[in-house]
Amino acid sequence: MSQEIEIEYKNLLIKDEFDRLLKGLPFPEKGQSQTNHYFETDDFSLKKQGCALRIREKNGTYTLTLKEPHSTGLLETHDTLTEQEARAWINENQPAENDTVKRIKEKGIAIKNLIYLGSLTTKRRELSFNHSLLVLDYSTYHGHDDYELEIEAPSEMEGKKTMQAILTDFDINKRKTPNKIQRFFDTIDRH
Repeated sequence: MSQEIEIEYKNLLIKDEFDRLLKGLPFPEKGQSQTNHYFETDDFSLKKQGCALRIREKNGTYTLTLKEPHSTGLLETHDTLTEQEARAWINENQPAENDTVKRIKEKGIAIKNLIYLGSLTTKRRELSFNHSLLVLDYSTYHGHDDYELEIEAPSEMEGKKTMQAILTDFDINKRKTPNKIQRFFDTIDRH
């Protein structure tokens, strides 16, 4: 198990803004592909507690992550899974006990009540910039496309400052930006 506090700022983009950032900053030409597989209960028990559960499939590795609220961002609990363990989760077979499962149980959620809701695939480009990590994402899910700028920063002050500078420099409107799992859930309702 590993845990980390994530301080991040996000802004949804339109395709033109995404293209301007891609051309105007030294992002890699090709992005890395990753797929998030999302889980929840029928009554959205995780969401009600401000939590999200996913398995991220990237470069042949599988990482189970529980995101939960924290005073300075999000607390993320991670466990590495084998491909077989990841497939067991996706096929809704009882998963093996690990630190993430323990955290879920501590929230009063029965693991047997978790269901697989589907996947979201992202082509991600990353760039170190002013002590922060800039992330430019193009995601597809349930027939929907979206574009996003994310900044992972060492402090709230640094993250806000970097986000504001980029939005100003590239003439991008600040938009309310729900996290990916919320956008994914919103399309389930419409799908």
